[in-house]
Amino acid sequence: MVDYMPLTSGDPEELGGLKLLGRLGQGGQGVVYLAMTPMNARVAVKWLHPSDEESMARFMQEATLSRRVATFCTAAVLSTGVEQGRPYIVSEYVEGRSLERIVREDGPLSGGDLERLAIGTATALAAIHDAGVVHRDFKPGNVIIGADGPRVIDFGIARTLGPATMTSSTQIGTPAYMAPEQIRGLGIGSAADLFSWAGTIVFASCGRAPFGNDGTHAVMNRVLTGEPDLGALDERLGELVRQCLAKEPERRPTAMDVITRLLRNPELGADPLVEGTRQAAPDGAPPTDGGRTSRRPFVVAAAALVVAAAVVAATVLVGSLRTGTPTPPPTARESTAAPSPTTLPGGPITLNESPSDPITLTSYEAYDKKLDDDVNYARQSLRGKFDKYPGNLESRVSPDGRYLVGRPDDYTSDGYDSILITDRQAGSSFRVKTVRKPLDTSIRAWSKDSSKVLLNLNRKQGKNVWTTLGFAVVDVAGNDVAQSKVRVVDVADESIRDSDFGWDGADQGVVIVYGEDEGLRFFDAAGERTRDLPGVGPLASGTVDLFSPSGRVFVTDCPGDDESDHCLWDAATGKQVHRFSSDCDKVLGWYDESHLYCWENDNGAHDEVRVVAFDGKLLRRLLESPDEAELAPFFTINPTGS
Repeated sequence: MVDYMPLTSGDPEELGGLKLLGRLGQGGQGVVYLAMTPMNARVAVKWLHPSDEESMARFMQEATLSRRVATFCTAAVLSTGVEQGRPYIVSEYVEGRSLERIVREDGPLSGGDLERLAIGTATALAAIHDAGVVHRDFKPGNVIIGADGPRVIDFGIARTLGPATMTSSTQIGTPAYMAPEQIRGLGIGSAADLFSWAGTIVFASCGRAPFGNDGTHAVMNRVLTGEPDLGALDERLGELVRQCLAKEPERRPTAMDVITRLLRNPELGADPLVEGTRQAAPDGAPPTDGGRTSRRPFVVAAAALVVAAAVVAATVLVGSLRTGTPTPPPTARESTAAPSPTTLPGGPITLNESPSDPITLTSYEAYDKKLDDDVNYARQSLRGKFDKYPGNLESRVSPDGRYLVGRPDDYTSDGYDSILITDRQAGSSFRVKTVRKPLDTSIRAWSKDSSKVLLNLNRKQGKNVWTTLGFAVVDVAGNDVAQSKVRVVDVADESIRDSDFGWDGADQGVVIVYGEDEGLRFFDAAGERTRDLPGVGPLASGTVDLFSPSGRVFVTDCPGDDESDHCLWDAATGKQVHRFSSDCDKVLGWYDESHLYCWENDNGAHDEVRVVAFDGKLLRRLLESPDEAELAPFFTINPTGS
C-alpha cells in the first residue's frame, strides 16, 4: 500500500503535466509529491521551494549526479523541468519506508537483518563512489528499504569526486552523521560517506546515532573529539564500524574494503576475494545464517539481490575504487612484456601500454562531436581506468598517481580562477583560488616528487589570444590538501609574453623561451632571472617535458626552418650534444634518457604517439587515434622510470 499524505490548499493539482496524488514529504529544499503518469505509473516529483539562483543550480545538480549512479542503488531520475519559475525533478517512485521510520516503528535490526542492511548500503555507496560522486548526506532518513533492497536517495547536496565543486567551506549535512572534516568545512570525499554509513549502521542497531542527537553543538563537539557509542553491534561488525568512524579520513576503509570484510564468513575464515572461491558449509550444505528467521520479509526478499550486487561490486570495482595506492613499479622480468592494446573512452583511441613503460598516459582531451567541445579524461591511478571530467578545462595526474589536479571551466562565485586538488589516497579534495578575473591560470606540470604544481599566469588580449604575465606554484600538503597554498609570481619581462613556463631540470625554478632568437631563460622560485641559454631554437613540446628524466639534457626543434630536425643540448652549458631527423611532426617529451616520444599525423587521417631513438628510427607506437578525435594526450614520467 502506497503511504502518502493529502495535498494541501497551496499545492498544485498537476506538475509538469503529471497528476499529483498527494505529498510524500517535505524538507529544506522542497516538497516531494506522489504523481501519476498518463500510463498510470507512479512517480515521485520533487519541487524546489522558491529560491535564489545558487539554490536552483544546486537542486538541478541533484538530477545530474543522480543520473551518474547505478539505478539498482538509487531512485532513477526520469525527467526535469521548471514550473512557476521553480525547477522540479521526476524520479522513480520506490515504494517502501525509510530506515529511520522502520527503526522507529518496528524497533532496531539485528543478526542477519542488520548484516544484510550493512552490505546492501555499502554496495550502494561503492556504486555511488564509482560514479564519481560523494553523497555528503548519507543517513537513515535517506535509505529507503524497497522490495528489492535498500536504495539511497536525496542527492541534493552531493558533489562530484572529480574536479568540479566538491569542496565547500559551508557545513552542509546532518550533524549526527557528519564526518569531522565535513563539520570543519574542509574538503570532503568518499571517506566522509563511510563515516556517515557507520553512524547509520549504529542507528539501525539501537535507534540512536553514535554521537547522540541532543543538540547540534553538543553533537558536533562529540563528533570532533568524543568516542562513539556503538550501540548493540557485535564485535565483528562493531570493529568495522569503529574504523569507519575514525576522526582522520585516511584511516577509514573504502566502501569496497567494507564489502570485502562483510563478505567474509567468520566461522570458516573464508575471504572470497582472497581465496578466489566461495567455501561451502560443512558436509557441502549451503552457507547458513545461524538458523535465524527474519522477522522483516522485505529484508529477506532483498537478500539475494544485495549479496549478488555486492559480489559483482567486489570483483568489478576492486581495481577502480582503491585508487590511492600507486601501481607497483615493473620488475626486471616485465621489461620484455609486449604492449597490451586498450580502447579508451571518448572515441576509437587505442593505447598500446606495457607494464615496463617508463611513462604512462594519465590524462587526455578528446573532441566530443555531440557537445562540439573538448572533453577531459583522467586516470584513477597510474595504471587505473580513465574517468570523464566534462567540467574541466584541464586535468593532470601526479607522477606518483596519488593526486589529481583539475581546472574547472568557470570562475568561483567571488570571481577567482581556481584549481581543484583531489587526494585519492585520503579521499579528499580542496579548491585553491589563484587569480581574479579577468586573469586566469593554466596547468603546466607537476614536479617530479608530486609535491608542487606549476601554473602559467595569463591575461586575455583578444579573441583566443593570451599573454603570459608570470607563473604560480601550488605547494600540495601531503596529508591534508586543505593546507595547500599558492604563490603567484609576476615576471616583469616583456620578452617572455608569448611563451609558457615549465620546470627547470631540477624542479627548483622555472624556464621559458624568450626573444626572437628563441633562447631559454631560467628564473628562480621568486621570479628572478638566473641565466640564459640563447639561440637553442623553438620548443615543440612547449615546456612540459623539455628536460630528460635526469635533467642533464633538453630537447628543442633545431634553430632554422626544418621542423623535422631535433637538437639535444647540455642543460648546464647550453652546448649542442646531438642532432637528428625523424618523421615526427612534434616532439612531446622524453620516453627515457635515450628516447623521445612524439606526435605524428599520417596523411591527415590518422594520429600516432611514437617512441623514437636518437637516430630517428621508430621504436614503437604508444597511442593511435583518428584525426577527428583531435586528441591531446598527457603522459607522466613514472617515479621509477628514470
